[in-house]
Amino acid sequence: MPTELQLRCETIEECYEFTLSYAARGLTTDEGSDAGMQLRHHLSRAVEAMADVKACCAAAIDKERLEPREKYERFFRVLARDAEASMAAIDLVLAQPAISSQLVDNLNASIHLRAFLTDMFLVAEILEAQQARAMASS
Repeated sequence: MPTELQLRCETIEECYEFTLSYAARGLTTDEGSDAGMQLRHHLSRAVEAMADVKACCAAAIDKERLEPREKYERFFRVLARDAEASMAAIDLVLAQPAISSQLVDNLNASIHLRAFLTDMFLVAEILEAQQARAMASS
């Protein structure tokens, strides 16, 4: 069963995949288009998934009995910082009256967002591997 952290990772990954396709469309604005509505929806869901990621990580440490605990806690502090920076960038984009493909392409290239995505993928992979080992030993 996926953890809350893994579910959040899936939501963020879906957003990233959508923004890649949106960036490739060459649109000058999102106004009045289905793609624009979907873009804003995905970006908003991603921000929600990033919010309070620190508490979500702490819960994962306890629920999954992650050891050595201090190593996970240290990495999850990095993840929380990257989440804050990513949310700031996404919120800035969402505040714009018109979102072009170029703006989304620049968001996707943001080092903050890339670091956060990579962090989340790393954690998701670790959790999946640990869950598979736990199932195999059961």
